[in-house]
Amino acid sequence: MTVTAADVQHAAERISGRVRRTPVLRVSPTLTLKLELLQHVGSFKPRGAFNRMLSAKEQGALSGLGVVTASGGNAGLAVAYAARELGVPARIFVPESAPSTKVARLRTLDADVVQIGTEYAEAYAAAVTASEASGALFVHAYDQPEIVAGQGTLGLELLEQADPFDTVLVAVGGGGLIAGIATALGGRARVVGVEPEVAPTMARALEAGEPVDVQVGGCAADSLGARRLGSIAFDAVRAHGVRSVLVTEEAIVAARNELWTEYRLAVEHGAAVTQAALSSGAYRPEPGERVVMVVCGANTDPSTLG
Repeated sequence: MTVTAADVQHAAERISGRVRRTPVLRVSPTLTLKLELLQHVGSFKPRGAFNRMLSAKEQGALSGLGVVTASGGNAGLAVAYAARELGVPARIFVPESAPSTKVARLRTLDADVVQIGTEYAEAYAAAVTASEASGALFVHAYDQPEIVAGQGTLGLELLEQADPFDTVLVAVGGGGLIAGIATALGGRARVVGVEPEVAPTMARALEAGEPVDVQVGGCAADSLGARRLGSIAFDAVRAHGVRSVLVTEEAIVAARNELWTEYRLAVEHGAAVTQAALSSGAYRPEPGERVVMVVCGANTDPSTLG
């Protein structure tokens, strides 16, 4: 399965009015922050969720049976929000390790929450079984064409809001966001994926020449905890020459606190990895290189910020 720039453009038209056009913050002549943490339910995920559901609705595949997904948190929040807005029920399977703040928020969005297993893979298997048994539409957290195209609409916004720029730093879990952005930009800027050292799904896939399972853990695992890069994402990052940089746990924690101290941005650990790449030197821009840093999620406990 592949996603094209035309798919991203169609997604932008389809979800217009359903998602927020999040702002950018130019903090220096060479650094701009894309504040996607201000998106509905605190992450970029509603872009893909709405595109998947609205596309299915156009094809008559979204019914009163509703939708099913598996998520460690953010994708579930997005699906629950989009389902509520579209007037259909949502059943969300999450691992027992999902943050309590995200589980509580899911319930406020009228979702049926099922906690099962200790990691995303187990919740995913249960969600697929439930979808097949019930006939509800399955919404993947990151590896469906409509999801990737929807996430790519963020890239189109960047071209309108921040151009010209040379490089975009993007957090990577399952890869839906970075695949969509790389497709939307189509080589007009360098795209660099940032991953925790303890969850290197893209780095290992690029090394192996195909998506492979990796062990994941660490402070960012609640939002970047996919064990395998999506197949759509793998094809997209390889086609567009995307590379991965890895950041340590210590760098992620420090970067999260730095975003709060410097900009008063309360972000989850997964969203702090792009700041960590710059602060730790894992990614070193060339002199004059214009960098956009995507800040992609805010679903965190602010009391843990120093």
